[in-house]
Amino acid sequence: MTPSHPAVAWAEPAREAAFHAWLAPLSARLGLLPHTLRPASADASFRRYLRVDVQAGGSLIVMDAPPAHENCQPFVHVARLMREGGLLVPEVLAWDEPLGFMLLSDLGHQTMLDGIDATNPQANHARYMQALDALLAWQLASKPGVLPPYNDALLRRELQLFPDWYLQRHKGLTLTEAQAQTLQKTFDAVVAHNLAAPGVYVHRDFMPRNLMLPLQPGDTPAQQLGVLDFQDAVHGPITYDIASLMRDAFLSWDEDFVIDVTVRYWEKARAAGLMDFEDWHSDFGAFYRGVEWMGLQRHLKVAGIFARLTLRDGKPKYLADAPRFIGYIRHTAHRYRELGPFLRMLDEIEGLQAASGYAFGRV
Repeated sequence: MTPSHPAVAWAEPAREAAFHAWLAPLSARLGLLPHTLRPASADASFRRYLRVDVQAGGSLIVMDAPPAHENCQPFVHVARLMREGGLLVPEVLAWDEPLGFMLLSDLGHQTMLDGIDATNPQANHARYMQALDALLAWQLASKPGVLPPYNDALLRRELQLFPDWYLQRHKGLTLTEAQAQTLQKTFDAVVAHNLAAPGVYVHRDFMPRNLMLPLQPGDTPAQQLGVLDFQDAVHGPITYDIASLMRDAFLSWDEDFVIDVTVRYWEKARAAGLMDFEDWHSDFGAFYRGVEWMGLQRHLKVAGIFARLTLRDGKPKYLADAPRFIGYIRHTAHRYRELGPFLRMLDEIEGLQAASGYAFGRV
């Protein structure tokens, strides 16, 4: 008889045996149906997620995170912080830390990305407002010293992924001394701009792919979005997560919609007392420039990560989105004079023609 669900593949028989030995007592206690076990999703790391049905109805999620590659402690820690902040995140029902198996509540099958109408930005407005509510709740829960700092060393380590993996490994480029100096000056400016921003809790991948639509059939905009993939959270620039949300790794919006949502975030954050920095409280443009500099750091990092995922980890689908990031990078670099040398260098590498003249608001 053909099974009703796709089979779960295991690279190592010993790990498969350990998994079933771990799952058996949980199945008896919680009424799990092991024969319904099937893949749920995988991410860019070594983690993967399986779904298993429950006799009483509904389903639960199993995280398979080999401990040689993944540390689940940050996931458990950040999940607790988010729940305490009022966010909807998976509940940890069981965890075998030495083996790297975890049983979680199931936030559903549909991500916010699944429900987006990419052809009609305004049709998604209510969803983005829900995302802003979750983001603000997360930021308002912030306390210093609880999560790792998004400091100079981490910002630069992430930026280095761009020359190491995108330029050298993907493009096959050996930087000249002049190019290396240009890159160094660019990175210095990016880090300085971003370290100046106020610090809050930062999800670090806050985008529609990691936000879950409500499970209830009577879905309304008032219901919460679930939040996933938060284990890399840090304490850092308040500009990061809104930049991540509106300059998506897998989805692009025209700038008028990006500004529309970002200004609504700014208004909410200002009312909550989160914009008390320099002239950000009174000048959206000043805040938006901060978001652009933060977005630039993220895009350089992700271009490197996507190249690494393809070249090292055998996941070519990610590099297909690299042109989106190069577009983001060029768009921002064209607006700031101090990024002019970097833009010319990048256009030469990419074989692109720089736009003539200055963009509106170039400073």
